[in-house]
Amino acid sequence: MYKMSQQSEQRGLLQRLREEFSFIEGNFLIMVLSWLILDFFTELPGTYYSLYIEALGATATGIGLVGSLGLVASAIVQIPGGYLTDKYGRKWLISTMTFVAALARIFYVYAPTWEWIIVGSVISGFCGIYQPALNAIVADSLPKDKRGMGFSIINLIASVSTTPAPLFAGYLFSIYGLVPSMRFIYKLVILGFLGAALLRTRLTETIENPEKIKAAELVRSYPESMRESINVWKIVPRAAFILFLVDVIINFTSGLFQPILALYIVRDLGISEIRLSYIMTALPVSMIILALPSGKLIDIVGKKKPILAAFVLWAAAILLLVYGNFTRLIFSMVLVGILMVMANSALSSLEAGLVPKEHRGKVNGSKGFFRAIAASMGQFTGGWLYDSVNHQIPFLIQILLVMIPFMMVLLWIDEDEQLIH
Repeated sequence: MYKMSQQSEQRGLLQRLREEFSFIEGNFLIMVLSWLILDFFTELPGTYYSLYIEALGATATGIGLVGSLGLVASAIVQIPGGYLTDKYGRKWLISTMTFVAALARIFYVYAPTWEWIIVGSVISGFCGIYQPALNAIVADSLPKDKRGMGFSIINLIASVSTTPAPLFAGYLFSIYGLVPSMRFIYKLVILGFLGAALLRTRLTETIENPEKIKAAELVRSYPESMRESINVWKIVPRAAFILFLVDVIINFTSGLFQPILALYIVRDLGISEIRLSYIMTALPVSMIILALPSGKLIDIVGKKKPILAAFVLWAAAILLLVYGNFTRLIFSMVLVGILMVMANSALSSLEAGLVPKEHRGKVNGSKGFFRAIAASMGQFTGGWLYDSVNHQIPFLIQILLVMIPFMMVLLWIDEDEQLIH
């Protein structure tokens, strides 16, 4: 009798799990699998990226410039990308640009000086034209009551796939040294992108009766797409516009430390390159542990509180980083992982609920444009501040900057996703 009861409980548990995750199919499953591949190979060179460009002759300002120009290229194509996503469909844009992104990494493999990295960065940036399509096809594929869980699964997949990347990069560094290991890593990145591109050719289009692609019309449509993607903010709820402004500020702020994080840890705090790989591993590990619980929490308690908590954790993480040793840096990365899971899942879930399906491409394109411009300004500013003012300033200034979106969310976004008038 007891055994039958136990078997019945197990079947009940399996049934609940199947119901909870029944939305993981079709396009969403393909996107999750492709991100599983891409996130690992994209993260693989990330640990020593700044040190690699420095070894090719760049200063911190130069490192910031490489990232900045790539983001400007990405910004230029975001708004037409959103327009094309809504008019011509999601699938063709996603699969084609993933192939082109693979080829862009060739410049990273064979660059004789850091200036050649700019070429690869700009081409990769132009491939960002598919970002609105990525966001739109995921939002199209998720049921309303599963969006928090769905976006948390995306964060979880990113964390799981990126967790071994810093350790693997550190292993290759210990064998081959900085430059040879990074050139080999970028060859692996090319293979990863090609595999993901092939997988994405199996996506199903979510736009009904998408128009046929005409090259001449793509060029002529640029002014119209720019106009529509800016005017879309007059159509969507005002709460969506507030979140858009929050997103822009976040991207400028996070851009400040991206080009100089590894430089500061290795050059200023005296952490070895191998220990740097351990520190960077703490970030995805913390995201793995909290991805699904945070998604479930967001679906139950709402989005506002997790977003506010994320900004508080951001300030704490910066202080641990600036005055860090090995232990404090580990704790700092753990806090960054927690805040990224909470903020990304809550913001994405809230935005998906505010924007109608027919406007998601344009909204994502407009957001992508201004986010990329903000991040571009942040990266160049961070590199310049590091070289010209003080090595700690690009980090400490973030504590003040994150208070702006904190107050915007606190005062203007309510729990039922409507703007308080």
